Amino acid sequence: MHHYYSKFMRECPSGQLSLHEFKKLLGLQGLDPQGDLYIKRVFDIFDLNQDGFIDFLEFIAAINLVIRGKIDQKLKWYFKLYDADGNGCIDKKELLSIFTAIQAINGHTNMSAEEFTSMIFQKIDVNNDGELTLEEFINGVERDEDLMELITKSFDLSNVLKVIQSGRRHSI
Repeated sequence: MHHYYSKFMRECPSGQLSLHEFKKLLGLQGLDPQGDLYIKRVFDIFDLNQDGFIDFLEFIAAINLVIRGKIDQKLKWYFKLYDADGNGCIDKKELLSIFTAIQAINGHTNMSAEEFTSMIFQKIDVNNDGELTLEEFINGVERDEDLMELITKSFDLSNVLKVIQSGRRHSI
């Protein structure tokens, strides 16, 4: 714990990580608008108290999710990331938007954002209402190994973790 605290304070002497510092830490400055949207969503979810900063406790909670989080915890986190308007459901527009943003950051994928969105809804929108509830999302993904692997790879946070662990800044 002391190790992480030292690194956090070295990177962020104020004890609070702003969105700008978060992007700089991860080497994600100068992204297109879609990429910026995704990074802001990730930041906002890690900012548990919604004060506009990630403090050390929020930082540790994020690391814990990435390293030790159980799959249902990670799926809840992914759901929260997808649910851009916070209404408790994911619609096709939200899913398309966030997956497009992920592609902007991660580069190549095996399918387009439109194909990804259609496939997700075909597989797990049980009542065909065009929205996914948290229950539909978790149950659907847990039932389908291929879908679980695809979602896990799409939202792989290991690069974020590597940067955090090494404590290095990237500059563009």
